Amino acid sequence: MHRYETHLHTSETSKCAESTGAELALHFKRLGYTGIFVTDHFFNGNTTVPENLPWADRVEMFCRGYNMAARKGREIGLDVHFGWEYSHGWAHFLTYGLDQAWLLANPDLLSWDLLRYCDRVHEGGGSVVHAHPFREGVDIVKLVPDYVDAVEVLNGGRSDAYNRHALDYASSFALPKAAGSDIHSIGCRRLCGMDFARRLSCGRDYMAAVKSGEGLIIEARLDGPAPEVAG
Repeated sequence: MHRYETHLHTSETSKCAESTGAELALHFKRLGYTGIFVTDHFFNGNTTVPENLPWADRVEMFCRGYNMAARKGREIGLDVHFGWEYSHGWAHFLTYGLDQAWLLANPDLLSWDLLRYCDRVHEGGGSVVHAHPFREGVDIVKLVPDYVDAVEVLNGGRSDAYNRHALDYASSFALPKAAGSDIHSIGCRRLCGMDFARRLSCGRDYMAAVKSGEGLIIEARLDGPAPEVAG
């Protein structure tokens, strides 16, 4: 089986993250994973990227965490794939299957409403997964079942009760199911992700596999102290 982390934040790009892209890549290689998806917070989320820069510069800075993880991945034999977490208030959407060139070609992206965003992602060949739709502490839950390709029904940072709500939602609308750790640090001891019988080639391949039911949702709890940061 090939195991993947599908929801990951790097300290280069996400303010809330504590570990670098390289540290996270090495961490998951040591755990025996085939690959990871770097899904840093986009400009409308908890990003490190300043607002007062030209769009191209912002996009370049946004990709730093991914690029550092990918560089380390090439060194150690870990597949590293690009994605991001788009925010609409407290509603967050993991986006897969698009690249830096797509971001550069859409400098008006932040002016789109949520539904247009989903439409444009789909037009570009990408996919949208509603991340932790019932996260704790959110007063108004926003659901758009006709615009997403899957639901994250197991999130490592959410309680079992709120993950069950997400599972019920996905089941009610017959939406494909995904899982991810939402990892921000190599010290995270609860890991959630996806197993596949084959190696995935890219974000589009990942989403095709999720939609076809090829993936197996997994959860693991690591024992012992958190690993030390190294090379």
